[in-house]
Amino acid sequence: MRVHKFISVVFHPIVIPTIGMLLYFFLIPNNLNADQRIVILSFVFITTYILPLFILILFKKFKLIQSFKAESIQERKIPIGIMILLFYFLGEIFNRVSNLSDIGLLFYASSFGLVCVYVLFTFKIKTSIHLLSIGITTGFFIKLNALHNENLIGIVALLFLLSGLIASARLHLKAHTEKEVYIGFFIGLVSPIVLFYSL
Repeated sequence: MRVHKFISVVFHPIVIPTIGMLLYFFLIPNNLNADQRIVILSFVFITTYILPLFILILFKKFKLIQSFKAESIQERKIPIGIMILLFYFLGEIFNRVSNLSDIGLLFYASSFGLVCVYVLFTFKIKTSIHLLSIGITTGFFIKLNALHNENLIGIVALLFLLSGLIASARLHLKAHTEKEVYIGFFIGLVSPIVLFYSL
């Protein structure tokens, strides 16, 4: 049980974007120097981790959510709506910089994936945001593998393995049903591919 909680915390959805950025800078050649990479990573970390965490704390304080897990569909609506806007904002910023348009795709895909999750709320369907996040990162590197002359098969395989571990952890913790896990991962996996051909 402790291992499953550890996996869920380490690979929490608000951590995954920063991990994806680190992998991108490590694996994809670009002309950014170390200071520029640190500034970009810091900006992403603050926007996708610090700010959402602060928002959740406020929501908990004002009793808009019962716990930080935001387990019910009703509790998830406002936080996910805010994240949709934040990810879209990041997508707009990075997409306007020529050598960072790949990163723009990652955040547009994150926003799109969350919109799909929000639409499913209408049908009373809850989705695993953990699996959505890791699915988006996996789909993003699958697309990068096709775009760049880099062999990213190893990292894609590792992300699939990691997705399985996260799914297993969420199921063992009874945080989600199998359907919710599969739906989350599928939406995440296809989002970058759909957005690439739509933008």
